[in-house]
Amino acid sequence: MKLLITGLNGTVAPWVHREAQTRDWDVVGWDRRAIDPANDAAALAFLRAEAPDAIVHLAMGSECWAGQLADFARRHGAAMVFVSTAMVFDASSVGPHRPDDPRTARDDYGQYKIRCEDAVLTADPSATVARIGWQIAADAVGNNMLRHLDEQHARDGRIRASSAWRPACSFMSDTAAALCDLVQEGTGGPVHLDSNALEALTFDQLVLNLGKKFERDWVVEVTQDYLHDQRLVNENGGSMLPPLSVHLS
Repeated sequence: MKLLITGLNGTVAPWVHREAQTRDWDVVGWDRRAIDPANDAAALAFLRAEAPDAIVHLAMGSECWAGQLADFARRHGAAMVFVSTAMVFDASSVGPHRPDDPRTARDDYGQYKIRCEDAVLTADPSATVARIGWQIAADAVGNNMLRHLDEQHARDGRIRASSAWRPACSFMSDTAAALCDLVQEGTGGPVHLDSNALEALTFDQLVLNLGKKFERDWVVEVTQDYLHDQRLVNENGGSMLPPLSVHLS
């Protein structure tokens, strides 16, 4: 298996890289300093030269790039997994959210991800769109919940955590394994990856549990200032990921 990963300088992609290596896959990254995705000829030449068996698209970039990758995958029989976000659902939407629920994002980021999803599935209807929530890892780097909480506490001397918010979230190791599974077994269309789908921890509960696990002496102020059941479930109401309690117990 030869896997092309975009976004290797990001948060989740390095975890996917490591997971793929444990499966003895050959991994190649897309270096945008060398190959500009906006240069169609150069991008296509790179894809043809590498001839990947599968693509996992994690990088930020235009919807045109996402569509180009999906079109290449369709034309060459490669598996395509585009990593999207729970943010395609606005907080005004009643969760938990299922893959075919209307996408209601109002903010720029959520609307951008919707455009990318549409570009991918238009170019390759057999592609998989994997929506994920906030990611957690012990190293606390990148767009990571633990890093955010550490920074908030260092700045404010406390963490405000809403008991009215049930976030979509998972540990990065579990997300990476699930994305690699989707490369091998994905059936196409939107799929939801959320370790909080069934246990439904509120944000204040999650913060307290993370503080215990990672030995943080956080001061936590419980609020109700953000109301949203953000959880991502699949059509059967279940989850493809192990529950948070596997890590937090």
